[in-house]
Amino acid sequence: MRVGILGSGLMGGKLGTIWARAGHEVVFSYSRSERKLEKLVRDAKGKARAGTAREAAQDADAVLLAVHWSRVDAVLKQAGDFSDKVVVSCSLPMNADDTGLVIAHTSSGAEELAKRAPKARVVSAFNTVPSEVLFGVFAARRRAARPSLVYCGDDARSKETVATLIRDVGFEPVDAGPLRIARYTEPFALLVAQLAYEGNDGPELAYRFERYSTS
Repeated sequence: MRVGILGSGLMGGKLGTIWARAGHEVVFSYSRSERKLEKLVRDAKGKARAGTAREAAQDADAVLLAVHWSRVDAVLKQAGDFSDKVVVSCSLPMNADDTGLVIAHTSSGAEELAKRAPKARVVSAFNTVPSEVLFGVFAARRRAARPSLVYCGDDARSKETVATLIRDVGFEPVDAGPLRIARYTEPFALLVAQLAYEGNDGPELAYRFERYSTS
């Protein structure tokens, strides 16, 4: 696939690098530093290049939105037309000092994003794991027991695209349902963050759902 990365922080940089190494064409964009984008391209190897937000979005099969909530409107404006684009959002609707959600319970950041980009096909994914675990999961991707990753969205074809990208990172995709389920996955992401960053064992944390039957 062609994957555009809007945001060159930890999530955008690491996921873009992994997808390039998995064989996708990746365009890194939206950074204060051109040197940072060029370094991401060098480190990713594969079919990766740097570009503007518009260049990252215009020919992409999927676009990863990985910016702080305060920058969402700015990056949407720079990226331009999202008509019929699969937009994978890992951006949580956090306040300025990252201490809490500014949208929760009766709506979600993913639903608000869908309102701001009404022609896009928004899928919420990758915000329930810390960035520190991504390279480890990718390295272990051939193991039989993969960690889970929940995702949700309203368009079936778009969710299939995102499920492929989830598997390419090394997770087992777990379809949580329509986009409104982000009202529950986004607070769950804060629970994972609490365990990852406030616990004693480090942030390299993933989760796995399993089923058990008495029959």
